[in-house]
Amino acid sequence: MTHPHTQTYWLEHAWLDSFVEPGVAVEVADGRIAAVRTGIESPPHGSEILRGLTLPGLANAHSHCFHRALRGTVQVGSGTFWTWREVMYATADRLTPDTYRALARAVYAEMALAGITCVGEFHYVHHAAGGTRYADPNAMGEALTDAAAEAGIRITLLDTAYLSSGFGQPPNTHQLRFSDGNADAWAERCSVLKDRDHLRIGAAIHSVRAVPARELATVARWAEERRAPLHVHLSEQTAENDACRAAHGCTPTRLLADHGVLGPRTTGVHNTHLTDEDIALLGDSRTGTCMCPTTERDLADGIGPAAALQKAGSPLSLGSDSHAVIDLLEEARAMELNERLRTRTRGHWTAAALLRAASADGHAALGWDDTGTIETGALADLTTIALDSVRTAGPLPRLGAETAVFAASAADVRHTIVGGRHVVRDGAHTLVPDAPQALAQAVEALRA
Repeated sequence: MTHPHTQTYWLEHAWLDSFVEPGVAVEVADGRIAAVRTGIESPPHGSEILRGLTLPGLANAHSHCFHRALRGTVQVGSGTFWTWREVMYATADRLTPDTYRALARAVYAEMALAGITCVGEFHYVHHAAGGTRYADPNAMGEALTDAAAEAGIRITLLDTAYLSSGFGQPPNTHQLRFSDGNADAWAERCSVLKDRDHLRIGAAIHSVRAVPARELATVARWAEERRAPLHVHLSEQTAENDACRAAHGCTPTRLLADHGVLGPRTTGVHNTHLTDEDIALLGDSRTGTCMCPTTERDLADGIGPAAALQKAGSPLSLGSDSHAVIDLLEEARAMELNERLRTRTRGHWTAAALLRAASADGHAALGWDDTGTIETGALADLTTIALDSVRTAGPLPRLGAETAVFAASAADVRHTIVGGRHVVRDGAHTLVPDAPQALAQAVEALRA
């Protein structure tokens, strides 16, 4: 990822963590913010002008890139998470490194168009259909990281251990391409992967269903030794909780705690069906929570106890997961509105707190502690929301944070800047100008 050497951006309005400031000049040098100057009423000579409300770049903390090919298809008729999973497997079976790269490039371009500057890719499609190894055992992961570079966004590749189909059960036919056989083999393959300018390597445990208890510590230790982020699907379904109790006599959260998985670099994804003890375990260990409201409602999973988790000490981040939609503003809004529906009270999070979940806290969950804020020294990743669209026109600019969270959508993203480089300018992707056509072609290539 290359950067212009120096550049000044003039932000008509900027969200500076807890308030909106008019007239902000941001000086960028070598991809980082070198200075932030407020009270600049007119654009400095030679500066790039960002009209609207500029936020730190948004972080999509949980993505399954290939699920984008399911959009529209899995919304037909009824069913459950488990029937949805069968359709997902059929799509995964058709992926190759080339088709995965083409799809990912288009999906990551869609994310950039939605103001997302960094994605956490929960990656478990490692091998060829049937489990055959590619000559490059990380060909599928490299397809994803190359695609992110081509689309101009940062990526944390959360390379996922996926070793069983259930407690005490071997992988099924579809899952053979996900499995390395055991956690040591998974760790050996992952160790070849290295961080790059736009890339961080992290780890993931698919779920307590998919990684035997005796293997959990190996994955956790691999991440700990590298100080890498570690993510895990946690209590997304009540069936997972019931099966874990039957196999181990405890909840999935307790099982993870007992095997050293929880901690401040770990993020539980969904965390939907938790006991009070589970919430305390996650909060006390400072394990994060990634909520994915649009997927959780699309799959009828339920509403997780996000407010209780945050109060207990679990930092919140947001993800688009299955990509029923790709819109981090909608994820932020949905988290608050879901809690309102559950409790029949309003105002659980301020707009500023929701934006922090979508930016700084999401980046931190992905191992990017040096971005997600508009301040000196941070990576120069910015997202500008139009304040003059049919959705956003009217409110006072000082209420821009509220407007962004409770009225705006991905369609209102005007500019996306990554490392000081314009990736989206005036609503058009500068690197993937044919993003809609690229998406259509990539999805069509995966249809039976």
